[in-house]
Amino acid sequence: MTEAYNPADLVWRRRLCRFLLRHIGFTLLAKVERVEGLENIPEQGAAILMMNHIAFIDPLVMVHAMPRDIVPLAKVESYDYPLVGIFPRLWGVIPVRRDGIDRRAVQTALDVLRAGEILLVAPEGTRNDALQSPREGAVYLASRSGAPIIPVAIEGTPGFPTVPFSRRWWQPGAHVKIGRPFRIRPEFRRARARELEQMAREAMYVLAEMLPPHRRGVFSDLSQATREMIEWVR
Repeated sequence: MTEAYNPADLVWRRRLCRFLLRHIGFTLLAKVERVEGLENIPEQGAAILMMNHIAFIDPLVMVHAMPRDIVPLAKVESYDYPLVGIFPRLWGVIPVRRDGIDRRAVQTALDVLRAGEILLVAPEGTRNDALQSPREGAVYLASRSGAPIIPVAIEGTPGFPTVPFSRRWWQPGAHVKIGRPFRIRPEFRRARARELEQMAREAMYVLAEMLPPHRRGVFSDLSQATREMIEWVR
């Protein structure tokens, strides 16, 4: 996505992707067991979905499960995956180079939010069985745009995609839990590096509270959670 972002240019491509996910991806290769908290997704306007990331298929689960189109950020290498790499190109996923700050990806993400769309961010930047220290990208985008952050806990995705009637197929599918939106307090909208680090930790503790203990990782001690720089939207 190197040109100016215009969601209207992607409508038919995203409809095709949703069709393929509905009739092939989540009919033959994976399954979603349940989705909770859809009332926390705004009917319109910008937002940032912040999810834990435990399996390759997590972003596809989110695209499939959400009532609105969302725009994931993903490592640039995902564009080069055999066969699967066509999906991020069709959908308009934002490719992110992980060696340093990818200013083009940041600008595109802000353009997406200005267009009133929803971003999907995995704050750790990679898959982990349990939460690890995050990067500050999600809170930076939230602080600069004013968009709320919506925490999303994902479970049950390891082992997918699979083939129908395999052992994994008969086990429980993905479980998506969407939490209460929060935002960066207005006085911290131009936060510096040290403040962004604290914001990121506060946001991760919100996510950790939604996860089972074995997924909380370095944020297992919930007594360390603070709310100095974030506030609930409602």
